[in-house]
Amino acid sequence: MENYDTLLTTLALLMGTTWASGINLYAVLLVLGFGSSTGYIELPAELSVLEDPLIMSAAGVMYFIEFFADKIPGVDTVWDIIHTFVRIPAGVMLAAGAVGDVSPAVEIAAGILGGGIAATSHTAKASARLMINTSPEPASNWTASFSEDLLVLGGLWTALNYPAVFLAMFIVFIALLIWLLPKLWNMIGLFFTQTMNLLRIEEKK
Repeated sequence: MENYDTLLTTLALLMGTTWASGINLYAVLLVLGFGSSTGYIELPAELSVLEDPLIMSAAGVMYFIEFFADKIPGVDTVWDIIHTFVRIPAGVMLAAGAVGDVSPAVEIAAGILGGGIAATSHTAKASARLMINTSPEPASNWTASFSEDLLVLGGLWTALNYPAVFLAMFIVFIALLIWLLPKLWNMIGLFFTQTMNLLRIEEKK
């Protein structure tokens, strides 16, 4: 039973941190670092480096920048594009650290899984934001940004305190995403097509 609980906790930590890092990496680093340094969160030794004040300070500065960049239409999309090269590799490293002291094969497998999860949640966030940016008012960006922050905090809290509940919710998230993502991409493709047509019309004028 103890082995089962340990496995459940490790899976929830792996999937929770990598899923959340695809949405707001810096919030994840701050929560894990602060929680571990205060004794509220017990992290594997491989992730204890997140307690380092230097890492927490860097994450805090980047979170502060993202807090504002994420709420400006257009800027948020550029920020997401740049962070394709940040959130996904970070998901790989967090996943590898979450499994603790294991064989290299397990660590690599965890990294691949974590990178895939981070890429999935990042793609969902970026796609949704691109669609939101078609709205003429900025309020929707602010609402989406605050909602994402709350989702990350709530998801991490659930993963750390109720692993089985989080894993069940994660399965629902994946199922919903499989159904929703093709529709989002079709809408984005239509948006780009219409934008290009409008640009061509303006050029002819």
